[in-house]
Amino acid sequence: MTGTLLGAYRPGRTPLHRAPAGAKLLGFLVVGGVVVALRGPAGALALLAAAVATCAWARTGLRATLGALRGVLVMAVLLAAYQAWQHGWPLAVESVGDLLTLVLLATVLTTTTPVDEVLDAIAAGLRPLRRVGVDPEQVALAFSLMIRAIPTTLEIAGETRDAALARGLERDPRARLTPMVIRVVAHARATGDALHARGIGDD
Repeated sequence: MTGTLLGAYRPGRTPLHRAPAGAKLLGFLVVGGVVVALRGPAGALALLAAAVATCAWARTGLRATLGALRGVLVMAVLLAAYQAWQHGWPLAVESVGDLLTLVLLATVLTTTTPVDEVLDAIAAGLRPLRRVGVDPEQVALAFSLMIRAIPTTLEIAGETRDAALARGLERDPRARLTPMVIRVVAHARATGDALHARGIGDD
């Protein structure tokens, strides 16, 4: 599962590959705002269809697209069941449609843009805010750490699940959650220690 949540960069010659990272990031942020603001299952399904068409236009690849959806499939099913139970099917369709649309848009961004270009675009976009105390490089570093933490967390979750299965404890939530949480926290502390050793974030 590692590296498949949002897709890995795939070189290509589509218009989305040639577009500047900053323009794509801004465009996807705007569309993401529309996804969140638009209400109703019909609008959610229309945006989901547009996101699928964008994936085809960007040639993200069937494997990368299915890999991104597989990473959130369990969450989508649980979300749909909860929303249908608490608020009815229209809101369940809207919630799941919005979730899948955002995941597909993120997949398009990550498969058509190298991560370094995305981080450079974030740092450049935040540079005017340096006057009010915002450090663009620190914010870009935070985004970088967050992006790298996602596949690491998924890998730890997979290893913890396999260990629980090997011990015949697949139905014991403590055998799956407790080691995972401990390892994730330990990884976060190790990352923080490594940054501190390099003097990053001390000022």
